This record gives sequence, structure tokens and C-alpha cells, in this order.
Amino acid sequence: MNRVVVTSVSAITPLGNDADTSWDNLLAGKSGVGKITRFDAADYATQIAGEVRDFDPTIFIGKKEARRMEIFTQYAVCCTKMLFESAGWTVPESERARVGTVVGVGLGGLHSIEEMHAKLLKKGPSRISPFFIPILIANMAAGQVSIEAGAMGPNICTTTACASGTHGVGVAYTDIAMGRADAMICGGSESTITPLGVAGFNAMRALSVRNDEPELASRPFDADRTGFIMGEGCGLLLLESLEHAEARGANILAEVVGFGASGDAHHMTAPPEDGAGMAYAMEAAIREAKIDPSEVDHINAHGTSTKLNDLCETRAIKKVFGDHAYNINICANKSQTGHLLGAAGGMEAVFAVKTLHEGIIPGTINQDNPDPECDLDVCADGPREIQANYALSNSFGFGGTNACMLFKRFTR
Repeated sequence: MNRVVVTSVSAITPLGNDADTSWDNLLAGKSGVGKITRFDAADYATQIAGEVRDFDPTIFIGKKEARRMEIFTQYAVCCTKMLFESAGWTVPESERARVGTVVGVGLGGLHSIEEMHAKLLKKGPSRISPFFIPILIANMAAGQVSIEAGAMGPNICTTTACASGTHGVGVAYTDIAMGRADAMICGGSESTITPLGVAGFNAMRALSVRNDEPELASRPFDADRTGFIMGEGCGLLLLESLEHAEARGANILAEVVGFGASGDAHHMTAPPEDGAGMAYAMEAAIREAKIDPSEVDHINAHGTSTKLNDLCETRAIKKVFGDHAYNINICANKSQTGHLLGAAGGMEAVFAVKTLHEGIIPGTINQDNPDPECDLDVCADGPREIQANYALSNSFGFGGTNACMLFKRFTR
């Protein structure tokens, strides 16, 4: 098995249009949640979201090309540009078949579906764009990233609801560990803050309706949490085998040491109350790393701010770690970004890597009234300058799909 390392990260989030700005604002305790500006949400139960602000794809993509991409694909391509700039590397012609792409996307092109459906009803089928289908399909993010990078290795889209990004990282890690590739671009991208998207989650009563206080609405593990906040964006990582990274003199940010995946086999949208499936995924990642659970000192929680998810995740963490669960520094990035759905795992993997590399654990905002059943340490007092050695990043999605990545502070 090859050792797998992270050599670059990139992100576009509600906290900033690059990884460093997003990270700085995360540590500053800022919220990226505000009033919806993409459409008139006055008649919607939820009128707030974690939108990406001031995004200009033409900084990285030509205007013509950008028009032929959904927003989630634009995010992924722009992140790829930043990823390779940060890595100080381009894929050599001789290595193209050994570099691949796995980008998780949960829902795909809702913007295009809504726009083209309205046009179909108003003007008829002859007015539908020939680019409609290629633009909206979820795997187009991975496809366009592959084109941008010149990566001819595995080209995959993982679509597993809110676990899509983490499964993307896990598949990429597995391909390198097994020797199928030398380097992989991986993570997740999503943009579904649309009338249909918001209305759909409202119909499920999944979203917070704390419209008068947007910055306070996402409150994981708080007793007053009332639902999640939709977010959008992208988080990508460049993974390489240690041998490949060292041969090119790469700056190594962290090591990937474990991937766990499981299914709840329980319900379409609700986890079992004991969090068993979540626990299985965490245990699998730890087992693959061949470490004791007591060695894990940081968890980037899924922490959606929904009643059942936060409770079940807390129970699952206690099941896996026992008394050590109370010693783990836990954070919930969604308190500041909202829930990026298919991109959440990619973004949170980026933050987990930066946590290990920078020696700072982000805080969790808005836990003003801790839920007595969610009694673990979620760093509600703000960031902590602690050099964590292992960071577990959790993602759990509709359909009972669970995924966890375990990262390690890099040492030779």
C-alpha cells in the first residue's frame, strides 16, 4: 500500500473565494449566512442561506466557457486552478494517465433544470439549449476538472447526498493507496440555492426559519437548533503518493491514513437514534489507520444543526471513543458556512487538513444553550492553538450513507 499525502487544498465557500480567506474568516468566528439574494425568497418559509458572494468565474475561466458551465462546475474548475497554483505543479504530459479526478456532487444542475423547464413551458421544446444536458449532469464537475488539469486517469463523480465530497476524497485516496494512480484531484462541489431547492427542503421541514437573525440560525449541538442552513461552494484537495510528492519536492500538508464508509439500512432521511451506521464508518477509518481510538484528538463533525443528526452523531462518537470522547476537540464548520450538501465533505476535509498543518482547531459558533444530550466539547469558546495529530472528518447523508476520512499530521 502506498502512503498518501495532501499537497494542496483550495476552496470557494460562503466565508471566502479562496482557501486562505475562508480559513481566516472561519478562525475569526465570522458567519457566511445571510439573506438569500439569488431570487426573491419573500414567500418562502426560509429566506436565508450561506451564499458564495462576489464570485467572478471569468477570473479563471473565459466568458464563453463559463456560460457553458453550471455554477457548481464553475466552482470546481476555479478551485482546480487555485489548487495547482498553490501546489506549484502542472501535470506533465508523461504522467497524464496517472492523475485522476473524483468530485462529489449531491444534486447537480438545479439552476439549469428550473431555467430550461420554464423556457420549455413558455416557448416550446425548440428553444431548449443543446448544452442543457451536458451542463446539468452531476459528473460534469469532474469532467471539466479533468479537462482543466489534463488528468486522464480515473474520472469519477460520487453522488451520495451530503457525503458526496467525503466519498470523493475516500475513492481518490483508495486509488492512490492501491497504486491505480499517482495523484488525484478530489473533493466536492455544489450550488443548489434555487427556488426549487429551498422549497424542497422547506417541504421536508429540514431548514431553519430563523430569518431575522441569519448569522445565528445555524447552531449545531445547541438546544435551540431548528434545522440546517443551505450553503454552497467547493472544496478540493490534491492527493499524491508520498513517493510521487517527494520526487517532485512537494510541500506536504498532511497524510491520509484512513477511510470508512457504511450504510444505515434504516430510513430514507433519518439516521437510527443510536447512530450505529455513523459509528461503523468512524470505526472503519480508525481501523484502517491501525491506531487506537484514543489517539484521535480532533473531529470535524458533520454537525448539521438538525435535532436528530446532532444527537445521533454525539451518540455515535461516544460509542466509538467511550470516555475519550470527552477529551476530543470537536468543531462544526456548518455553524459558519451553512450546509454545502455535496460539497460539505470536501470543504471540511480542507479545513481538517489546515487544522493539522496550522496547529489551530476552529471553534463552533452559536452554541449559546448547549443541548444536555450533546455534551461533548465542540470548542464553543472559539479556536484553540492545539497541535492535533489526527483529524477525523465526518459526513452523513440521506439514504443512510456515511463516510469518514482520517488525516494525520505529516511526519516522515
